[in-house]
Amino acid sequence: MEASRLEQQDQPDEGERYQELLALSRVSAAISGLWDLDAVLKVALDNILKIMKGTIGGILLADEQTQTLSYHIHQGLSDRYVEKMRLNLGEGIAGRVAQSGKAILLEDISIDSRVAHPDLVSAEGLKAFICVPIRAKDNVLGVINVASRKAHRFSSKDLHLLHSIGDQLGVAIQQARLYERLRKARERYRKLTRQILVAQEDERKRLARELHDETSQTLSGLTLQLQALVGMVEKSSGDTELIARLKKVQSLAVQVHTEVRRLMTDLRPSLLDTLGLVPAIRQLADTRLRPLNINVSVETIGTERRLDPEAETGLFRVAQGSIGNIIEHSKAKNATIAVEYQDSELVLRITDDGKGFDVSAITDVEESGRGRGLFSMRERVMLLGGTASVESKIGQGTTVWAKVPIVHGEEHG
Repeated sequence: MEASRLEQQDQPDEGERYQELLALSRVSAAISGLWDLDAVLKVALDNILKIMKGTIGGILLADEQTQTLSYHIHQGLSDRYVEKMRLNLGEGIAGRVAQSGKAILLEDISIDSRVAHPDLVSAEGLKAFICVPIRAKDNVLGVINVASRKAHRFSSKDLHLLHSIGDQLGVAIQQARLYERLRKARERYRKLTRQILVAQEDERKRLARELHDETSQTLSGLTLQLQALVGMVEKSSGDTELIARLKKVQSLAVQVHTEVRRLMTDLRPSLLDTLGLVPAIRQLADTRLRPLNINVSVETIGTERRLDPEAETGLFRVAQGSIGNIIEHSKAKNATIAVEYQDSELVLRITDDGKGFDVSAITDVEESGRGRGLFSMRERVMLLGGTASVESKIGQGTTVWAKVPIVHGEEHG
């Protein structure tokens, strides 16, 4: 009869239920949208202690590999206590709660035989104690501890409130951990992508150098030898058929030499290394677009200056890809390339008056390769800490722009 009366007294009235729901709403609003685990735990503990009008508490998380619990955030506890209180699952109060998933309430923890480190608890002066599990579905991720240095009995209302917060916190922790795994995976992907791009540029340099030092030199020699041979035949025999054949071979040698020089420029323009981004883009535009009767202008806005080689290379590749798309797809008559040097960023804009396309239709890289250039461009610029986009409408041309930051003092001369 007495127990029943006490249970009824412990039941929250309507006002208390409202305050409990309000408290849960505050915790939910505080931790929603947070992706950093430490921030989630700190906000949660601050709200828990504020709701329960306490000053002592902490959140311990379970390590799946070591099967141990340790404090990740705390308030009102000494550093020595927090450092020493590392528990195996099943050990002590918190370890039992983490293992069983059942909360424990104590009026005076200092006299409880289940305590793992009674000397630390006594030195800390802890009395009233409540420990509830942090759950995500059927998994216990850790525990919430709230304590007092006065002996008293936490109510079932306190227990119910902490259980509800523990369930909310479990979901938030799981999301934060997932976000952290995704962030690390993305960072690994970016590092790998950067290494691949660097390796590609190194290989391009090597091939361009070999073409220049070997193939191009050989073709130059061959062209000169054929020219000399034509002159010798003209003077000696005057064999018109032989002379015509030699001139045809010489013409083919000149064409091959021209193509090799174009390949060298595409692989790695020497102007990019010697004079910088704008001269290299101007040379590329002149050699690729003007022969196709596409009018092109290259303009510089602001004070031109050298940037980090990686940034210049990345922007040159954006320009190269955009010019390639103009040639292959746009049917444009005119193109404009603008390189704008602002105080804190460089903006590259490439505009054509071609047929345009529906940008929203490209959502992924297709098996045919469609979309690869767009996503590759964005990825390159993102690796430089910048942003890139394509603006286009059918029948209204296309504009490609890329922005990369300029850190003062990083300019290269």
